[in-house]
Amino acid sequence: PAPAGLLGDPDPEEAVSDDSSRHGGRVRGFPHERGNWATHVYLPYIAQEEFLELLELLVSRARTYVPSLAAMEEFHLSLSQCVVLRYHWIEPFVRSLRERLAAFHRFFCVADQVKVYTNQNKTRTFIGLEISAGHFQLLELVSEVDGVLEEFDLPTFYKDPSFHISLAWCVGDLSGRLEGPCLRQLQDIVDGFEDSAFLLRIQWEQIRCKSGNKYFSFPLR
Repeated sequence: PAPAGLLGDPDPEEAVSDDSSRHGGRVRGFPHERGNWATHVYLPYIAQEEFLELLELLVSRARTYVPSLAAMEEFHLSLSQCVVLRYHWIEPFVRSLRERLAAFHRFFCVADQVKVYTNQNKTRTFIGLEISAGHFQLLELVSEVDGVLEEFDLPTFYKDPSFHISLAWCVGDLSGRLEGPCLRQLQDIVDGFEDSAFLLRIQWEQIRCKSGNKYFSFPLR
């Protein structure tokens, strides 16, 4: 049987407007089509007060270079690209994820290297904290998630990924303004932040899959 959250007809979430002005000028990576559900597998990060204080310092400094920069409101580390699932694929996709991820234990990562990213079509630029420790465990997780994606003939994750937590974003490719002096100043803020070594050592406790407006959680042992 389908999970309770999937019973009945697809949600009205499917009737989505593509008006970019309603979401900060962001442009969809692929056009919306009824019956297609944008799906993403990731590790959620619940920000503590100290992390938000660090974020405020970083965004404030970065805005002297790019005033349009906006702080992220939720934080995560991606284990997949955003892919498209048909509605009837969601339940078997989630079931396969649950089976493949069941054996994984909780683990730590260190996210302390500031880096600038752009998305594939260069419509957005991000500032993120790149992982400097815990890379091997993340690759193991991605290998299992990729196995599920391959079952459904969907794109797998990037080769040689730069695992990171996005902190802020802006529309367009403004990486040139954020790299160089700005990036060095942001790294100095991270390195000098009180208790940053403790703050940026993150324990992952669950994996999550978001498909459309539905969330599925897979606790790590």
